[in-house]
Amino acid sequence: MSSTVASHEPLSPLTADSAAPAKPAKRPRLYVLDGLRLLAAIGVLCWHWLGVERFQGVWHGSPSKLMPLGHLIGAYSWTGVQLFFLISGFVICMSCWGRSIGDFVTSRIVRLYPAYWVAVLVTSAVLMVVPTIWGDDPHHPTPTRILTNLTMFNMPLGVGNIDPVYWSLWAEMRFYVLFGLLLLWGLTYKRVVAFCGVWAFLATISPAVDLPILETMVQSTYAWYFIAGIAMYLMYRFKPNMVLWALVVYCWLMAQDRMRGVIGGYEYGTQHHLSWYLVMAYVTVAFLLVLGSALGWFNWVRWKWLTVAGSLTYPLYLLHQEVGFQVITRVSRHLDPYPTFFLVLAAMMVAAYLVHRLVEVPLAPWMKKKLESAFAQIRRNGEPD
Repeated sequence: MSSTVASHEPLSPLTADSAAPAKPAKRPRLYVLDGLRLLAAIGVLCWHWLGVERFQGVWHGSPSKLMPLGHLIGAYSWTGVQLFFLISGFVICMSCWGRSIGDFVTSRIVRLYPAYWVAVLVTSAVLMVVPTIWGDDPHHPTPTRILTNLTMFNMPLGVGNIDPVYWSLWAEMRFYVLFGLLLLWGLTYKRVVAFCGVWAFLATISPAVDLPILETMVQSTYAWYFIAGIAMYLMYRFKPNMVLWALVVYCWLMAQDRMRGVIGGYEYGTQHHLSWYLVMAYVTVAFLLVLGSALGWFNWVRWKWLTVAGSLTYPLYLLHQEVGFQVITRVSRHLDPYPTFFLVLAAMMVAAYLVHRLVEVPLAPWMKKKLESAFAQIRRNGEPD
């Protein structure tokens, strides 16, 4: 959800498996991935704003009655999260190639935290002034909840998210930890393929093993999207082969199996049945879109405005739910539902742009410089005299 997009010329497997692979020349930016990230964010937004029937107070009525078509689309568009995870697997592998663990940690901190800190503080400020739509104290921000949320590690501590949408960040963080361990060992073609295979095996057996630490790390429900995204990047970099195709197909098969246990939670939100066939159609399209990016189907996409659109994705995702609900509740008293939806969407896009321009753009270079200096000092001090 939060990854930057860069791309490189393919290396031969021999070069990739050497201890210090040569740095390849850059290829044109994959603009399509920026567009897909924004599409995924808007999908999640539509789920929360249009698909969730539980929050009828937001619209002062039932979304399924006020906006039948919008509700039908929104009821299934939560699968934007699955698209996010596929893109994350692709982009993290791409951006890590030829980089050190210090570079990786720096890039993740710089990319994730500035907008997140602002979102936590803004959302907390809003919810301390107005009541939450949830109507219960556990969702009300307190000083200790706010401070713990700022770490982005509140979920393993049993501290609720200030905004429930942050749950996916913990899933991303666990993926980063696993991939960081591989990066410590050294990123080569064979090692990444082996990493995908081992992760897939552990995620397959994890539900039967009943070992909480294993399930926490391998994420048997969502691992398939990260692994498939990595395999698709390897197709992009080194060309497809039977092993990579097998990984992608296996991940799709496991994703459809695990989806049986996921749909129920979203049915609780929609308050009606969701078709497994429609859900898997959405997920399959997500697989095909990222796969198509890897195989060059969208090389014709060269719209530079997509770079700007992609930069709005993360702050839009962070701000849209709790803050968006509060805005919709007030605007919908004066406008019809669809005009309200598009007006609030435009307002949230402006807010996302402001966070990007006023927070991420100035703060990221400063943080990057400081972190690079810190890692350089650690390396110097760790060298033998």
